[in-house]
Amino acid sequence: MNQVLVYLVGAGPGDPGLITVAGAATLQHADVVVYDYLANRQLLSQCPPEAELIYVGKSGNQHTKTQDEINQILVDKALELRAKSPAGKTQRLTVVRLKGGDPYVFGRGGEEGEFLRARGIDFVEIPGITSGIAAPAYAGIPVTHRDFTSTITLITGHEKESTEASETDSRVNYEALAKLNGTLVFYMGVKGLPTIVERLVAGGLDPATPAAVIRWGTHPHQQTVTGTLASIVEVVRNAGITAPAITVIGKVVSLRDTLNWFERQPLFGQRILVTRTRQQSSELTAQLAALGAQVIEAPTIALEEPDDWTEIDRSLQQIPAYDWVVFTSANGVRAAWRRLRELTFDTRHFGASNIAAIGPATAEALEEIGIVPDVIPEKFVGEELAAAIKTRLGDEEVRHKRFLLLRADIARPALREALEKLGATVDDLAVYHTVKPVALPEDVLTAIRDGQIDWITFTSASTAVNLHEMLPADLRETAGKISRLSIGPITTTALKELGWPPTVEADAHDIPGMVEALVEHIGKK
Repeated sequence: MNQVLVYLVGAGPGDPGLITVAGAATLQHADVVVYDYLANRQLLSQCPPEAELIYVGKSGNQHTKTQDEINQILVDKALELRAKSPAGKTQRLTVVRLKGGDPYVFGRGGEEGEFLRARGIDFVEIPGITSGIAAPAYAGIPVTHRDFTSTITLITGHEKESTEASETDSRVNYEALAKLNGTLVFYMGVKGLPTIVERLVAGGLDPATPAAVIRWGTHPHQQTVTGTLASIVEVVRNAGITAPAITVIGKVVSLRDTLNWFERQPLFGQRILVTRTRQQSSELTAQLAALGAQVIEAPTIALEEPDDWTEIDRSLQQIPAYDWVVFTSANGVRAAWRRLRELTFDTRHFGASNIAAIGPATAEALEEIGIVPDVIPEKFVGEELAAAIKTRLGDEEVRHKRFLLLRADIARPALREALEKLGATVDDLAVYHTVKPVALPEDVLTAIRDGQIDWITFTSASTAVNLHEMLPADLRETAGKISRLSIGPITTTALKELGWPPTVEADAHDIPGMVEALVEHIGKK
């Protein structure tokens, strides 16, 4: 019989980069994932496409599923997998319970483990970084420091309902906490903050003790307020801080101004919509997120293979007969390479042919397969590439050369026309097609409608045109009021024709150039 395991996995406090290697590995092989409100949904992109995803979000007192129901789902799904598994095959089937923070730190993972064990279901617990440590770190507050304290106490601010009736019923000894002279970290305590403060002061803690409340710690929209034990309730109320939040009380809070790093990142707080293919958005998303931005992905292009490879295959087989093979995108490199491998060719097939790449991203894709391009223009457009080839060869040499262009179906004809004008023989082939997705994700439409986007990025003319067409008429006007970042002049022309002139155009027409232009623009503001 196949082994069925339930993994209780800590997703970390919010930043998807903080999940452990072991935790991420379970997602990559999961059959079922049961995830909650505080587990970053970006992590679900690591799951296999066929994995069943079950949301059991729990936010404060609003529960999609009760804890008892969640426990039963874990058992039911494990038994369901066991029953469906083919007989005689030795494979491990997995249910992943993805929980915000750490399953065993106020995450009720222990209860879930007990429930599974009592019903004969094997499980593994994979710890996660708990928000009580990570959120203060991202707010510039070390929970321990030799000059201030050597102790940290983690406390829930939300006890069982049966113990919340009165102060005497509380399982938390506030008088003992007040005497520790260490760092106190309260989870889920925003609603009960007035009571927490009152009990600590009554227990003898100095009202002048520094305090901080951190909402959505480690997220790009993290919000931190500070004060003292005496003032923090009013500070939180005036700032409108709500759950989820962590409260830190202790002298270490005074280090925030010195150690605050996360909220000082150049793009911190910027909400950016990335319009690119789903396959390519990760590169831009990663660079923006690394600088503190909150990124929402809106795929406006999908890539598809040609319906008929006959003509393309004929040209690919004849590559050694071409003097130059020219790639105008990283996608073109990958599409051509996949097809060449299917035809059983490798890089030796390029023989003595020279290789040209329209820009560094295309060159990088070529280098991934072991090819270093002979020509890359200083400006990454077709006309400049033709000029660079002309400079390298001279007018007379170009006239006698054969060129093979491997590109997208919607690529501009400028490069082909420029080479043909120089007298070259050019075979121009689309090795992949770009199509418009059926619809935008609902969270994208909601974010635009609710004014939750500060910038929209456009990496090609087609991303601009497709987004415009995919938006309802009322949201086109809304999008027109959002700042726009263009990768280069061709995209800028398309944006202007749509009535969406860019706020910023990148000098270097690639992803790093876009990021640099945005950082510079925001820095000046």
